[in-house]
Amino acid sequence: MKEPVEYRIEHLRQRLAEADIAELGIYVDLRGDTVVLTGTVATHQCRETVRDIAESVLAGLPVLTDVVVGHNDPPEYPEDLS
Repeated sequence: MKEPVEYRIEHLRQRLAEADIAELGIYVDLRGDTVVLTGTVATHQCRETVRDIAESVLAGLPVLTDVVVGHNDPPEYPEDLS
C-alpha cells in the first residue's frame, strides 16, 4: 500500500533539508493531484538536485518544478548613499 501523498510530501521536505544542499527555501504544495515546487536556489546544480530528489521521493506523482536560480552578482556600479 502506498503512503498518502501528504506523507510523501513531508518526506520530500525532510530530504531537501537533510541533503547536501540543505535547501530550506523550497515550498512544496499539493494543487489538485500535482505536487508543485516553488522557491529560489543558489545554482543551476541545486535546482537539478531538488528536481532529482523530488522525482525520487514522489515517483509516480505529477511534479511541477517552478524553482528559479537567484542571481547574486555584484552590482555593476557603486551605490550612491548621498
